[in-house]
Amino acid sequence: MSNHKNGQTLTSLEKLNSGQVRHDWDLAEIEAIYNQPFNDLLFAAQNIHRQHFNPNQVQTSTLLSIKTGACPEDCAYCPQSGHYNTGLSKEQLMAVEEVISKAQQAKKNGATRFCMGAAWRSPREKDLDVVLEMVRQVKDLGLETCVTLGMLTDEQAQKLGEAGLDYYNHNLDTSPEYYQQIITTRTYKNRLDTLQNVRDAGINVCSGGIIGMGEETNDRYGLLQQLANMPEHPQSVPINMLVAVEGTPLGDVEKLDSIEFVRMIATARIMMPQSYVRLSAGREDMNEETQTLCYLAGANSIFYGEKLLTTANPEAEADMLLFKRLGIEPERRELDQQELDQQKLDKETLAEETPKVEEQQPAKPLFYDATKPH
Repeated sequence: MSNHKNGQTLTSLEKLNSGQVRHDWDLAEIEAIYNQPFNDLLFAAQNIHRQHFNPNQVQTSTLLSIKTGACPEDCAYCPQSGHYNTGLSKEQLMAVEEVISKAQQAKKNGATRFCMGAAWRSPREKDLDVVLEMVRQVKDLGLETCVTLGMLTDEQAQKLGEAGLDYYNHNLDTSPEYYQQIITTRTYKNRLDTLQNVRDAGINVCSGGIIGMGEETNDRYGLLQQLANMPEHPQSVPINMLVAVEGTPLGDVEKLDSIEFVRMIATARIMMPQSYVRLSAGREDMNEETQTLCYLAGANSIFYGEKLLTTANPEAEADMLLFKRLGIEPERRELDQQELDQQKLDKETLAEETPKVEEQQPAKPLFYDATKPH
């Protein structure tokens, strides 16, 4: 199949690699993109990436587990599930003050988004009230806010939106066909319904999945199809490599080939050209060359810091050293009009509260002149 455009014949694969925003992908098209020669795949992904993003900037987020362990879900990959003995201790919901302290440190370290994750099936109302206050106060620090709390009702999503939440993370994990092999305590539809509630509340969607869980390649196509055929592409698409944790059902799964992971990143970039594609869990097990290929393939977001919920993550210093070698810099956050107005108001208030020069007492000299009599 070919298409005539601008006097040139466009092949079927070139059409697929064009970066057109679509919501009607079929599995055969995704397979064709994913399996094209590796150099061609990366070339197409990089071209599309450059159309929408600065290729030498990466958005940096910090993720904090605000409530760890004893989750009632049975996700086969997760050390926080109460169904498995992974040696992870159960922790209560963190205090707001402690979370804000962590957010302040994250901002100091260069993060532009602060993500808070709680091991819940869905939040109880009394717990949600605490999280809402966390969102408000983190937002006041000038950071973008993101939470992952499990399933949400439409009312809960609306409350989070009113509190100023920027992003809600809720991964699909895998294809609908493989899903029951990974999770039995909630359905695929439950996940899709939560994402719809988030969209309806005007909150940006952060949704992706995990590969390397023993799935077939077709299941990777199926995951990407579900994400890209949503009414609106997720604004952020985390692509995770399984971190096999002893004690979980997937604790001894064979490690994924790194080239397959890069193919997944590049295909996501081509199919969802305007989304941030996040190089997420599993980076600790990737060498610098693999991470570099992921950036070349269109990954432009990372979790930045020592921990990714309960699994290790490359230290911030190592990330910055690699960025420096690659000529990459962290993306700076653009303030919205409300935040700009608030900054202006703060400056005006400060100016009004600061005494005018003529009203101030003469300042005492820091040093005295030893040549003059005193």
